[in-house]
Amino acid sequence: MPDISLTTLALLCLAALAAGWIDAVVGGGGLLLLPALLLGLPHLPAAQILGTNKAVAIVGTSGAAVTYVRKAPVQVGTAVRIGLAALAGSMGGAFFAAGISSEVLRPVIMVVLLGVAGFVMFRPSFGTRPEGAERPALTRARVVTAIVVVGGGIGFYDGLFGPGTGTFLVLALTAVLHLDLVTASATAKIVNVCTNAGALAMFAYQGHVMWLLAAVMAVFNLAGGMVGARMALRKGSEFVRGVLLVVVFSLVAKLAFDQWA
Repeated sequence: MPDISLTTLALLCLAALAAGWIDAVVGGGGLLLLPALLLGLPHLPAAQILGTNKAVAIVGTSGAAVTYVRKAPVQVGTAVRIGLAALAGSMGGAFFAAGISSEVLRPVIMVVLLGVAGFVMFRPSFGTRPEGAERPALTRARVVTAIVVVGGGIGFYDGLFGPGTGTFLVLALTAVLHLDLVTASATAKIVNVCTNAGALAMFAYQGHVMWLLAAVMAVFNLAGGMVGARMALRKGSEFVRGVLLVVVFSLVAKLAFDQWA
C-alpha cells in the first residue's frame, strides 16, 4: 500500500464505486477511475497507476459480467471469441502505440464520438426492441464480422489509445450483432474481462501492480459494477441509452480538454 492519507483512500474508493457503476451500464468507467488514481497518487510511476487500475477494473467488470450472464440473453461463447480477438488486437495496438501521436488521434476520435452521439439521439430505436419481439438470429457472417471488426479493431484501438473502449464496444456490438443495448452491455463486459486479464497479466509480470490498494478499491468497484448491471437489467435499453449519451459527451469533453487545455 502506498503512503496515502485516509481522505485520499476514501476518495479513491468512491471513484472506484462510481466507475464500476458507469462501466457496468455502458462502459467508460476508466474515464473516472484512471484520472482519480493519477490525481490521488501523483508521485507514483504511470506504469504502477495503469497496472493498479487494471487490477481494480477487472474485479468490477467480472462481477458485472456474472450478473448480466445470469439474467440477460448473452451468448457467452460468442462473447469470449470476440474477447480473445480483442486481446490479440490490443497487443498489436500496444506494439504500434509508441509511433502514434495522441494529438493526432484525439480530434479524430472526438469527431467519431460526436457522430455517434448524433446517431443515437436522432435514432431513438437504436438498441431497442419492441415489446415481445424476438431477437434476430446471429448469422455466421455477423459473428465473424464481430470477431474481426469489433474484437480485433476495437482491441487494437484499446492498445493504441484506449479512452472510451467500453463505450465503443457497446455501440459496435449493438450495430453489428443487432443486440439491444442491455445485451450489448452484457456482452461488452465479457469482452472487457478478456482484455483486462491480458493487460493485468503483463503489468503483474512487470511488477507494476499495487495489490493491497487494488484489493481495497476493488471491493467498491465490484459493488458499483453489480449495482449498475442490476439497474441496467431492471430499467432497460432506454436507461442505458441515456447513460450512453452522457458518457459519450463526457468523453468528448475530456478529449477536448486533453487536446487544447
